[in-house]
Amino acid sequence: MRARSVLVVFALLALAGLAAAADQVLIEDWKSSTVGATGLPGNWKPQNWGTPNYQNIKIVDDGGHRALSMKSADDSSTINRDIKGKVDLNATPILEWEWKAIALPKGANSCNKDTDDQAGQVFLLWPRFPEQVRSRIIGYVWDTTRPVGTTCKSEKTGTVTYVVVRSGPAELGRWLTERRNVAEDYRRVYGAEPDGPAVLSVAIDSNDTSSTAESFVGPILFRRP
Repeated sequence: MRARSVLVVFALLALAGLAAAADQVLIEDWKSSTVGATGLPGNWKPQNWGTPNYQNIKIVDDGGHRALSMKSADDSSTINRDIKGKVDLNATPILEWEWKAIALPKGANSCNKDTDDQAGQVFLLWPRFPEQVRSRIIGYVWDTTRPVGTTCKSEKTGTVTYVVVRSGPAELGRWLTERRNVAEDYRRVYGAEPDGPAVLSVAIDSNDTSSTAESFVGPILFRRP
């Protein structure tokens, strides 16, 4: 009886673990990369435009927060993660991530073509043919000047719509956790029901303002409401 009871307990724990796993989809926690490593981490892929500086990207431990450190000096860097088929927005529509901004690009404004820079950017891509003109991208950003809640289409890249999640310097130097209902945002922006996104990107840039920017990005996941 005792052995049977132990087996039952293990079975229940296993089921509980599966249920917990089904409640969230981890995209990245940076734990598979070595602290101090620079350049493209793990399964992330580079951008295919411009002149990114991936030597300014590094895995760090910031007071117990395993994170990606990103710096920009009059340049732009984006890293991309293939998540096609991994996220069901009907089950786990909440995108959650941690970040900390250190320095914002001077005078940047996501809604203005000439100042389209951000210290922190998390993008989701839904490709549609032809991808260069019909894809749909939502970018959750930490803007320098635009108020929180602003939603605007990028004047530089017509496939991108920005959602300003944080703004200005008031919370610089603090770790913050963000949660966005991606399904709701997609419906609001595009007036349609979303499929699962195909790519998640993390980026930083300061090239339009010819300034500098710095931020950290921690764990990124999707979860149930």
